[in-house]
Amino acid sequence: MKHSSKAFLTCLFISSLFSCKSEQKKAYQTPEKAPNVLLIIADDLGAHDLSTTQSNYYETPNIDQIAANGIQFDQGYASCQVCSPSRASIMSGKSPARHGITDWIGAAEGEKWRKQKRHNKLLPAFYEHKLDTGYITMPEAFKEHGYTTFFAGKWHVGGEGSLPKDHGFDINKGGFHAGSPRGGYFSPYKNPKLEDGPEGENLSMRLANETVKFMASHKDKPFFACLSFYAVHGPIQTTEEKWRKYRDKAVANGIEEEGYEMGKFMPIRQHQDNPVYAGLVESMDDAVGRVMSSLKELGLNENTIVVFTGDNGGVSAGDAFSTSNLPLKGGKGYQFEGGLRTPYIIKVPWLKHQKRHSDVPVTHTDFYPTLLELSGLPLYPDQHQDGISLAPLFHDETVKDRSIVWHYPHYGNQGGEPSSVIRSGKWKLIHYYEDNREELYNLELDEQEANNLSSEYPNIVKNLSDSLFTYLNELGAKYPEKDDTWTLAKEEAHLNKVKKKEMPALEKKRLEMLGEDFKPNDDWWGSQRIID
Repeated sequence: MKHSSKAFLTCLFISSLFSCKSEQKKAYQTPEKAPNVLLIIADDLGAHDLSTTQSNYYETPNIDQIAANGIQFDQGYASCQVCSPSRASIMSGKSPARHGITDWIGAAEGEKWRKQKRHNKLLPAFYEHKLDTGYITMPEAFKEHGYTTFFAGKWHVGGEGSLPKDHGFDINKGGFHAGSPRGGYFSPYKNPKLEDGPEGENLSMRLANETVKFMASHKDKPFFACLSFYAVHGPIQTTEEKWRKYRDKAVANGIEEEGYEMGKFMPIRQHQDNPVYAGLVESMDDAVGRVMSSLKELGLNENTIVVFTGDNGGVSAGDAFSTSNLPLKGGKGYQFEGGLRTPYIIKVPWLKHQKRHSDVPVTHTDFYPTLLELSGLPLYPDQHQDGISLAPLFHDETVKDRSIVWHYPHYGNQGGEPSSVIRSGKWKLIHYYEDNREELYNLELDEQEANNLSSEYPNIVKNLSDSLFTYLNELGAKYPEKDDTWTLAKEEAHLNKVKKKEMPALEKKRLEMLGEDFKPNDDWWGSQRIID
């Protein structure tokens, strides 16, 4: 057993806005046999990219079925607006400010950001490039109680020395340092941790099949399995059949003449009408269906907790410009709800009378204590320091009010700004590092973040800001620094180029992809959107 990290500051949220969490002492109903846990993580999937989360374009019947038999958390939050920090938080139960991975691993930091030629005011903060192996992760906690652990798919929480097997997984299929599918979504995969399949084999289904194979061979003892799709990260790819289905659906819905609006740094997609992305979403859902049907066939359906979530908001800008998160503002990389919100579903099959929806704000760090408690296992409070158990919500009880903090002192690839965020109750405060301005939103009345109320409620702004920086400073959080080479003229010249060249190119490619004769290549596998 690893030695637990020294617990410090039992409750870091010392402001009255924060509530110290007390560990649940009540024993909740669990099956006689130790339950299995299946954690499914999608990559870059938007909060409204499922039909169960109100998309009228994408079709996800298998994921919808998980939600229909579990609890769908309608205010489910990622721990960060980009992938690596969120994934590290899921595994560790610690916020990015605490574990130090505050950007996707591989992102430019410090003076290296200048190579992006975006001419921004700040140099992004430095960040950790791997998850500390001194932590007891969630899979390690399950392993300590006799569970066999399995990982398939995207890891991106460190390279050699910090791969899945270094953090408690007995088996690893496809998890390595890269954050995108190197060979795309069809074999050959160019993945050192996953053998190639037959040419053209679908990556999402392959990962599902590896998961099924594991479950079948370990059905007689408890397991913790993590199926972590590379989908729906760019490069986005699909088959001609699925493209045709969603191209025709977009046409039937009515194709808007303009698909983008200019954000502060780059264009942002305004409509869910990308047929290649829609096909990729459906392929992932097909793979989920394969796993869920196999659970039933193996006789494990009634004894397996199933979680489905994403690692950050949908990509509405940058990368593959795949989706729209409206009515939520922004997307992956952004400090707004579209960047922070993600699907968040938990199914506990033996709890038959649970509510189907919850509006309690929850976040990735809550999975660790929640899954332990739902499995009847002891909690690790000195490890999952920034999470709370959601088990009471499955028994029509409540959890204590608390604040949630996000720390992203970076620009990123999608157009978000270096910022930190705190949500407490209905209030959300965003602190921007470029000019130290602060925005305040009432999310009960303004989920779209259209009305900045900071000037109307200065006391709330001050209290939230004080609590935010008390927390960050106690953890020794890192902040961006001023770039002395910045000039307004250079930045404006760059933004003018984006508006006049890149935005029209995006509009053109969007309409081409929706055209009757669109065909990217002979096999369709290179069907991603790329700005030349």
